[in-house]
Amino acid sequence: MAGESVQQLTVGDAAPTFELPGTDGETYALEDFADNEALLVVFTCNHCPYAKAKFDLLNGYADRYDDVAVVGINPNDAEEYPDDSFDRMRELVEDGTIAYDAYLRDESQEVAAAYGAVCTPDPFLFRREDGEFRLAYHGRLDDALNPDDEPTQFDVEEAIDAVLAGESVDDEFKPSRGCTIKWKPGNEPDYWDQV
Repeated sequence: MAGESVQQLTVGDAAPTFELPGTDGETYALEDFADNEALLVVFTCNHCPYAKAKFDLLNGYADRYDDVAVVGINPNDAEEYPDDSFDRMRELVEDGTIAYDAYLRDESQEVAAAYGAVCTPDPFLFRREDGEFRLAYHGRLDDALNPDDEPTQFDVEEAIDAVLAGESVDDEFKPSRGCTIKWKPGNEPDYWDQV
């Protein structure tokens, strides 16, 4: 089932904190990325065709932007969707399919709910201001909204460039589209009835 992102966080809101295990065996918290000017948090997974279509794009951002941390977070129910297991996440990192700065597992799904994540991929770009990460952009990665489409406009890239240049970001909300997050039974957040 496909879904579109909704706005729970607004521009200027502080990034919700997290402490999550990474595929490299380390545990990551928000402050671990404090040396970066910007933080791109993307709720994603291993199996969704929409998410898979953006692996290379996100790998490229992680490689090209030294001042931006690209962090993938997988919140999906791995019991119902075994391809989204932590072991499979590790395999994709080890074989080079995924090369983000960190790929994290949100087993409790509390972090996805705190961010208002709806689909995979669902990207949130934060700028570092006064010692905090504050939301600069939430919306689609680019205008290729179906897995087989070729993008012509790179919305997140434009937003990253604006943040790194100290400029404001176009705040027109263009929702991301992807597979809906696979919540565990009873874990659906309050905003889920808006989706």
